[in-house]
Amino acid sequence: MKFTDRYRFVRANMKKNKTRVIMTVLAATIGCAFLIVLASIGFGIHKTAIKDITNGSLMTEIEVHGEKPFTRKDIQKLDQLKNTKTVTRKQIVENNQTYRLDKYESHSETMVADIPAEKKAGFELSKGRMPIHKNEIIVGYDFAQGLAKQIPDEETKNLSEKELQNKLKESQYKGDLLGKTVQLEIQQMKGKRMVKKNFPLTIVGIGKKPSKQWMLNESVFISEGLLKDIERFTKTPRGIMNLPENKPIKMDYNVFNDVKVYTHTADEVEGVSEKIEKMGYSTYSAQNELKQINVIFLIIKIGLITVGTVAVLIASIGIFNTMTMAVTERAQDIGIMKAIGAHPGVIKKIFLMESSFIGIMGALIGTAIAYLFSYGVNLILPVLIEQFFHEKPPENFYFSYIPVSLPLICIAICFGVTLISGLRPAVRATQVDVLKALRRDI
Repeated sequence: MKFTDRYRFVRANMKKNKTRVIMTVLAATIGCAFLIVLASIGFGIHKTAIKDITNGSLMTEIEVHGEKPFTRKDIQKLDQLKNTKTVTRKQIVENNQTYRLDKYESHSETMVADIPAEKKAGFELSKGRMPIHKNEIIVGYDFAQGLAKQIPDEETKNLSEKELQNKLKESQYKGDLLGKTVQLEIQQMKGKRMVKKNFPLTIVGIGKKPSKQWMLNESVFISEGLLKDIERFTKTPRGIMNLPENKPIKMDYNVFNDVKVYTHTADEVEGVSEKIEKMGYSTYSAQNELKQINVIFLIIKIGLITVGTVAVLIASIGIFNTMTMAVTERAQDIGIMKAIGAHPGVIKKIFLMESSFIGIMGALIGTAIAYLFSYGVNLILPVLIEQFFHEKPPENFYFSYIPVSLPLICIAICFGVTLISGLRPAVRATQVDVLKALRRDI
C-alpha cells in the first residue's frame, strides 16, 4: 500500500469520528500549549537576567587585576596578546578634589585615560568633542546632577524625606555644561598647613548616557599633562595627600590602577583570559557570571519542561483511548485488508500515522496559542502591575520568551508521546482475527 493510499484511509477514518478526534486534538493542544507557556517563563526570566548583566558591560570586556599597580610595560604585554583589540587604562586622582562652577560644587572622581584606547573600546560622547589641549576635560553624563549648591543644615532640619529630595533637586545645576569653565581645587598638606590650588578647566565633551537607569556617571576625564601639573603641586604620584604625620609617600609614578582588555568578539574572551591568567594576573568578565547563571537556569528550564511534559502525558491517555476505539470500530476494515494480503506492518503503520497526525496537529495549534499568550502577557502584564500594584517593572523585562528551540522540543515530545500512545492499539490491530472480523450477524 502506497503512502498516499494510507493517508487517504487515515483521513477518511478521522472524518467518520470527527468529534472524538477534535476532542483528542484539543487535549494534545492544551498539553503542548501548557508545556511551552510554562517553559517560556524560565526562558523569559533567563533572557532578562542575561540582558541585565550584559547591558552596560561589553561581552568582550575583561577586567584585569594584579597584586601590584600596572606599569606601561605591563600594558604593552597585554596589548601584544593575540585577539586583543585594545587595552584601556586609567590613573585615578587620589585627592580631596572639588569642582566649582559659580556657586555650585561637585566632588566627582577624576581620572586620566588613554582616549584613543577608550574610543576603540566603545567610549562615546552625547555631545561635544574629545579634548585637544591640556586644560580641556570630558565629564560624565550625570556630572551636572552632582554639581549642586551647598544647603545649610538649618534649612534641612525639619524636612520630610520627600521635601529633602525636592530641595536637593532644586540645588542641582540646570544649565548646559558644554563650553563652561570649572575650577578644580586640589589640596595638599604642607607641614601642618593645608594648601590649595585651583586649575581652570574647560568642559569640551559630555559622555554618553549610561545604559541602565540606576547608573550614574559623574566622573571627569582629565589630560595626562594636567595630572603632571597636579603632581608637581602635591609632590606625590596621582595627587595623593600627605598623611597628617607627614610620612613620605612611597608609591610609583606612571602606574595604572584600572586596566581592562577588550577582544574583537565574545568568543575570544575565554582564550584571552586564560593567557592573561598565565601571566600571573587575575581576570573577570561578564562571561564568568553568565556561566553560573546559565547552569542555574538550565536546571530550572529542564524542570519546567519536565512538569509541562506531564500535561502532554495526560493528553496521551486520550490518544490511547481514541486509537483503541478506532481499532475496535474498524475491525471489519482490518479483516478485509488482511484478507486481500495486507502485511501486518502496513496495518500497524496506518494506525501509528493516525496517532501521529493527532499529536502533530495538537502540537502545532498549541504552539500558535503559546506564542499568542506569550505576546499578550508581555504586553499586558507591565500595564497591570503599574495599574494595580503601582510598581514599574524593570525595563525590557520578559515574563515569557519562546525561542525557536522550545516549540521544536515540544513537537518532538508530543510526537514521541503520541507514537508511544498509539503503539499498543496499532499492535492490537495486527492481531485482529480475519474470520471474526468478517463475520456478519444475519
